[in-house]
Amino acid sequence: MNTLLLPTTDGRAAPHTLAGTPVDTSPLPPARSRTAYAAAHVVADPLSPNAPGAPARLDWDATLAFRHHLWDQGLGVADAMDTAQRGMGLDWAATAELIRRSGAEAAARGAALACGVGTDQLDPSHADLESVITAYGEQLDVVQGAGATPILMASRALAAVASGPEDYAKVYGHLLRQVDQPVILHWLGTAFDPALAGYWGHADPAEAIEPVAALIAEHAAKVEGIKVSLLDASLEVRLRRLLPEGVRLYTGDDFDYPDLVLGDEQGHSHALLGIFAAIAPAAARALAALDEGDTGRYRALMDPTVPLARHLFAAPTFYYKTGIAFLAWLNGHQKGFHMVGGLHSARDLPHLAQVVRLADAAGALTDPDLAASRMRALLEVSGVSQ
Repeated sequence: MNTLLLPTTDGRAAPHTLAGTPVDTSPLPPARSRTAYAAAHVVADPLSPNAPGAPARLDWDATLAFRHHLWDQGLGVADAMDTAQRGMGLDWAATAELIRRSGAEAAARGAALACGVGTDQLDPSHADLESVITAYGEQLDVVQGAGATPILMASRALAAVASGPEDYAKVYGHLLRQVDQPVILHWLGTAFDPALAGYWGHADPAEAIEPVAALIAEHAAKVEGIKVSLLDASLEVRLRRLLPEGVRLYTGDDFDYPDLVLGDEQGHSHALLGIFAAIAPAAARALAALDEGDTGRYRALMDPTVPLARHLFAAPTFYYKTGIAFLAWLNGHQKGFHMVGGLHSARDLPHLAQVVRLADAAGALTDPDLAASRMRALLEVSGVSQ
């Protein structure tokens, strides 16, 4: 049996035997009733320097193989976003290379790919509206050149220099008139990035719902959808009901995604989620069940993943990337538990131990023997004798 002595939050350790049934990982076609993207992380090269503040050096083979794993499950890939450590270790040079490489891989197999367009090559303390527009444009050219759907990410630089709602309208209006194809907008809440406080020019996100809906309505032909990551299901539903026909709401709510994707009599959200990278087989099979109208099966697959998601995305939420990479390592998608910028140290051992317990319960450990072996090695080197 795969029994581990796992740390607890009270400074002790308790045995845990892996007993969950792994979800099937055989390939699936994309879902028909929902559009779903998994936001993918990047794999650091364990043999290269990846210190905080240093240029990111990636294990390209493992990074791209993980994207094929997600495509194999029938999910689209959302790349070069916050899950890939934008603004938290992945510099723009590495990001541009990631977009080009992922674009080539997606084109070769005809797979869905959307990539983040940001302004992270700018120093927010030296930015103005014109430099924000120029930075967005530079990144937009790279994403469109790679053949990916652009995701206009929320900008720290814009949040720093905008004086009110009219500045956001100016910047986004300019960009939406410039794009060659419909794009996905991106509303990231302060739980994910405190530097985005007051985005859209309103301190209270509830006050921004109607202005954002009005902006989208004005440029509806250029907006494929909007990803909303506010961790507030009521605000998401409110915005969803104001969107013009044909514009999708992509939930980025890693707490309430089962209900939001299932929807109600007035509509549903699609998905663009970091948690889907960690639970890809379960998420894909749940969406396939929804295609067939089998909400019971959908719930049976999706609901057990929620405790895992809520733990991975617990405060400080912006460190959720550590848990995503940790699970990828446990499941054999990368050689080592390393992250660019040294971010693998952002969660403590009791937190990671709880990830193991909850992933086991959710069927998210695809090879329990491998997961147990790797976790045992981590525990031993951390001073927790097994």
